[in-house]
Amino acid sequence: MLVTIARYSFPYEAQIARSRLQAQGVEAYVADEHTINMQWLYSDALGGVKVQVPAVDEVRARSILAEDLSIETEFEAFDSVPLPRQCNHCGSTRLEPYRQGKRTAFLMFLALQFPLWPTRDAKRCRDCGEVIRY
Repeated sequence: MLVTIARYSFPYEAQIARSRLQAQGVEAYVADEHTINMQWLYSDALGGVKVQVPAVDEVRARSILAEDLSIETEFEAFDSVPLPRQCNHCGSTRLEPYRQGKRTAFLMFLALQFPLWPTRDAKRCRDCGEVIRY
């Protein structure tokens, strides 16, 4: 019997989760992928794209998907420009990717129907909210 362990809005997210599970030796399946590919508006109605595993592997599969691999997969665009590793304001190391200027770009797009505002990559501290540009 298969058990649903995760639900995603987009099929590619479910395929990434399935690949992570299969890389660890857990057999996993993706359900409702093709239906949502053909009619993506059905995603919420169907409960999203589901990742399913055999019931005996449920606990192990949930622990694999709960692992945070974001630090290992962080991509540094330029070797000469090191990414900030801690907040300049509070010293915290809990930084997350942030796109600065995204809200203004969206409002300009709504007003002019054309994106005329630049955005830039930054990091935001999860503890104090400070935005660090690089």
